Amino acid sequence: MFELVVETDFSAAHNLREYKGQCERLHGHNWKVQVVLKAEKLDKLGMVMDFRDAKRIIGEVINRFDHVYLNDLPDFKVLNPTTENLSKILYDGLKNVLPIGVGVAKVTTWESDRCGAAYFE
Repeated sequence: MFELVVETDFSAAHNLREYKGQCERLHGHNWKVQVVLKAEKLDKLGMVMDFRDAKRIIGEVINRFDHVYLNDLPDFKVLNPTTENLSKILYDGLKNVLPIGVGVAKVTTWESDRCGAAYFE
């Protein structure tokens, strides 16, 4: 199995519903996202996929979260906009738009330099 790793970031605000503490109030983060893509075999050039294409696809999925209030998005009308749920939503969004033969191994999202959550299947 081969893996390709791409890191990116975005800024967004949220508040955690029913949380007893500061995070229940509106606040923002500069989120960092690490996406690990996987493939059982390499393409004819010896790549999982071109980094340029991977960054473009990841950017298209993440762009709808940039500079928004996450609680307003349909994804978070029921789900709490936690880092854990954000990682899963990004994972699910990516797995549907990657080229044939390329999958998502894991998505890790950090809300700060030292706190993050990952999702993988």
